[in-house]
Amino acid sequence: MDHPTSTFDLLTRFQNGERSAFSLLFHKYQRRLAVLIYYKMSADLRGHVEVDDILQEVFFAASGSLKGFTYHSPGSLMAWLSRIADNAIIDAARHQNREKRNPEELLPFRSESNPHGAEPVDLDTPSRIFARQENVVMLLRKLDALPDDYRKVILLAKFEGLSTSEIAERIGKSREGAALLLHRALKRIRELEQAEEAK
Repeated sequence: MDHPTSTFDLLTRFQNGERSAFSLLFHKYQRRLAVLIYYKMSADLRGHVEVDDILQEVFFAASGSLKGFTYHSPGSLMAWLSRIADNAIIDAARHQNREKRNPEELLPFRSESNPHGAEPVDLDTPSRIFARQENVVMLLRKLDALPDDYRKVILLAKFEGLSTSEIAERIGKSREGAALLLHRALKRIRELEQAEEAK
């Protein structure tokens, strides 16, 4: 029997008309998605667009099409949200590269500067959550301290939810090679955590 806050249960509840289940899904996935979005965005784009703006775009798009989503496996929702994030990042980069754009285009949600925008997915906006959760910033710091290949394999496994076989295909290694790389990457991040705790 599923736990009442499992992804499958929350999806079922939302698809059966319980709107509050979407907020629970939002809270469950926002931290992982924020980290994933941060690393998918270029440094230049991060200088112009906030991670939480992209995060809101992802959840706004997801809320509109989640009724048609079919759950296949524990990682299927995260993979689906990751694809939506890719599209939101591409759209944000296009907006940034346009010479003339309306500032409201990057502020589609209701705020003091955009009073006619749509309601945010949740009253507790991602920017507030992000500001409160210093652990996200600490996690980004640890991930930044890793070699690129270690960081990439951790993002694929722990944030995108890919299997070892899928990771191997994505990075062009054997399944065993991908598993070993992931093992080393996780060991390294644990060492960083222990060093920080020892301070």
